[in-house]
Amino acid sequence: MKKKSSAQYYKENPESKAKKDSYNKEFNRKPEQRAKRAELVKVNRDRGTYGNGDGKDASHTKNGIVMKKASVNRGSKSDSRGDVRARGNKR
Repeated sequence: MKKKSSAQYYKENPESKAKKDSYNKEFNRKPEQRAKRAELVKVNRDRGTYGNGDGKDASHTKNGIVMKKASVNRGSKSDSRGDVRARGNKR
């Protein structure tokens, strides 16, 4: 399987990957991010989808928390803010 463009880029640029990993590590340590992840895990557990292999994730959207395929939930342009260029052209 061919790697996506970002995966290929970070494989070829270890300094950039280290910088990105450092940023993500700090970002994910923030109390608001930890609370957001905890809320989604709780919803997954309450709905019985946590760890059962159904491929569904709880996702924060404009319409509240909804269940989505995990692959669709990654970098959804329509449901979250952020750098659109970093998410590719698929969604």
